[in-house]
Amino acid sequence: MKATVFGSSGFIGRNLAAHLRDIGYVVATPDREAAGDPRGNLGHVFYCIGMTGNFRDRPLATVEAHAGLLARLLERAEFSSFIYFSSTRVYAQAGPEETIEDAPIKVRPSADTTYDLSKLLGEALCMSLEQPAVKVIRLSNVYGPDQSKATFLGSLVEDLARTGYAVIREAPDSSKDYVSISDVVTLAERIARGGRHRTYNLASGQPVRHIDLAEAAGAAGVSCTFAPGGACRTFPAINITRLQNEFAFSPRSVLDDLPALLCAAGHNAANSEAHT
Repeated sequence: MKATVFGSSGFIGRNLAAHLRDIGYVVATPDREAAGDPRGNLGHVFYCIGMTGNFRDRPLATVEAHAGLLARLLERAEFSSFIYFSSTRVYAQAGPEETIEDAPIKVRPSADTTYDLSKLLGEALCMSLEQPAVKVIRLSNVYGPDQSKATFLGSLVEDLARTGYAVIREAPDSSKDYVSISDVVTLAERIARGGRHRTYNLASGQPVRHIDLAEAAGAAGVSCTFAPGGACRTFPAINITRLQNEFAFSPRSVLDDLPALLCAAGHNAANSEAHT
């Protein structure tokens, strides 16, 4: 089987390409420019191109990555299936019962929602094609051994692995939903081959509080403290019933995986220091 991963230099694309090769796919990893001029049948396509922490400073580039380049690819490419990776950030203003895939989504246009709105535009482009093989996966906060240090969890794990200590600058009851990269790559391939729906939430479904992470870190032999006066930032629980019903999905736990994440980060730090 053939697969094409756009955005393979990023955390998700890199791990996805490796997983697909491991299970027998012939995987192409073209650069971003090639997305504008695709050649031949691309097989199962996974669109991992995106902007993250710097979207506020680069709004036009964010729209181009999430929708402009995507539009040109969808218009010109031949493929067996197409997966567009969106984000559960689109549910930021949702209520407890509003994170089901088919529910209306509330977004207030602003500089802070350029990311959300551009992802929704990308989703709309996918849904505009009357092709059941074109699907959207809304990803939660993805974690894994080589995750970006620009993320909250990546930075926290890096500090703990290097020094055994970290300061969390948000309130203890702040929370995020975390999903393992191993769950993401496994489910993405299965959805591409046989998903019955066109949109899926891929999350753990269980928000994890910062205090829970701090306690898990303490159990692993390292220490977290909280800066006084930190803002409390929470997120609605993501509904993953569709994935559970269709694929018997049982998500990994970031709390259970934290010791392994710390071990991997410590190993990477030791190798980095050995080569400096």
